[in-house]
Amino acid sequence: MIEFFLGGTRSGKSALAEAFADKSGLQVTYIATATAEDEQMHNRITQHQLSRPSQWALVEEPLYLADVINQNAASNKCLLIDCLTLWLCNCLFGKNKAFYLEQKKLLLKALENVPGQVVFVSNETNMGVIPAGEVSREFCDQSGIMHQELAALSDRVTLAVAGLAHVLKSPADKT
Repeated sequence: MIEFFLGGTRSGKSALAEAFADKSGLQVTYIATATAEDEQMHNRITQHQLSRPSQWALVEEPLYLADVINQNAASNKCLLIDCLTLWLCNCLFGKNKAFYLEQKKLLLKALENVPGQVVFVSNETNMGVIPAGEVSREFCDQSGIMHQELAALSDRVTLAVAGLAHVLKSPADKT
């Protein structure tokens, strides 16, 4: 089962996803994509670490998500991946567009028959005006395309707004 939590900055999406994973009754492996490039990001990462149950396993992987999913997915596990937009930035801007597109292709393939449960967290960035800068537009375009592709594969899609969960797609809706 694939669960997908979207929301804006500080919308509560990570807390909702963490609560969902915790209630799954499965062994949880938290897959962190963030890198601490500055003090503010280091503080965000620390805050996330403190909010997670200590018994959860941790894998830090900023680039090769498909590999981590293939290596860690199992019927008795819940993989919680936070966050896809940071992963997108790492791939797209830390490497290049071709690298990102190849990694995204591998990720979507890994999800086709993934055992257990996979929970994704991502920032919804496309609810405003079209950005003025080329780099920002490319990020928003790739983010929107990735979200559509992942939502199509997901059993449930939830939008977090002000800490509230708005279910956009449920298992009964999957086609």
